[in-house]
Amino acid sequence: MILITGATGNVGRPLVAQLLARGAKVRAISRHPNTAGLPDGAEVVEADPSRPDSLHGCFDGVSAIFLNARAVQTAASEVLSLAKRAGVARAVALAATNVDEDHARQPSRWRGDFNAELEQAVIASGLEWVSLRPNEYASNFLGLWAVQLRSGNVIRAPYGAAQHAPIDERDIAAVAVEALLTDRLLRQKVPLTGPRSQSTRELADTLAEALRRPIRFEEIPPEVARKAMLAQGFPEGFVTGYMLLQAEAVDRPAPITHTIEEILGRPATDFATWAADHAESFRGIAA
Repeated sequence: MILITGATGNVGRPLVAQLLARGAKVRAISRHPNTAGLPDGAEVVEADPSRPDSLHGCFDGVSAIFLNARAVQTAASEVLSLAKRAGVARAVALAATNVDEDHARQPSRWRGDFNAELEQAVIASGLEWVSLRPNEYASNFLGLWAVQLRSGNVIRAPYGAAQHAPIDERDIAAVAVEALLTDRLLRQKVPLTGPRSQSTRELADTLAEALRRPIRFEEIPPEVARKAMLAQGFPEGFVTGYMLLQAEAVDRPAPITHTIEEILGRPATDFATWAADHAESFRGIAA
């Protein structure tokens, strides 16, 4: 039995489906199991990984656990202690590529992603461990651009020349399957990226092709972008860190790893494929 935290998230949902497809037994933790919408075959239990006292019975028969930093928040060490006492043998952490950076360069911390603490806790747990270190998620662009595209055909963003190598969350899930079900990645910090570096402007053009819409990219001043993100509800610390990283990425090719191809025996999924597969999430009023 594999226990999944963050089971309804961008990585957790495809991970549950892929584990079931491999014949694994899956127990998925959800705060709202009645609306989780997970695939048939998954055992969905109501609990909150950030509150370890809610996990009674969740570890019964479990051999491995997948830990999502946003799901467990500051409770990683306590959750892992409970898992070890229950006989769980392996822990796989969903961390991030920037866990060794200064906190100011980890903007997702402001949204509850304590990736560095999770990785450290997994390594110190005494369990078999793997830490996945993906870079920028492709789904980040849903959060940044979908609202704009549901009301028009213009993407307004700063730093059109900033370089990205967004990763398809389904690829992260596929590597997590290998980490949970095989011994190939034990005691490794696994860096994961998309297959190539593209500018913000190029990603917008790629999305236009996927949506088959005449989308125009308009570069805006950083301060205008900052105010727009704050108005959307992004935390101020997140916005400050995000804008810093974008500024530093201008005309600087994004680092690329080939670990997805090495692990899965196929190339990493490109942004064009991801955009085509998620086009409905961006649909709005087309001109």
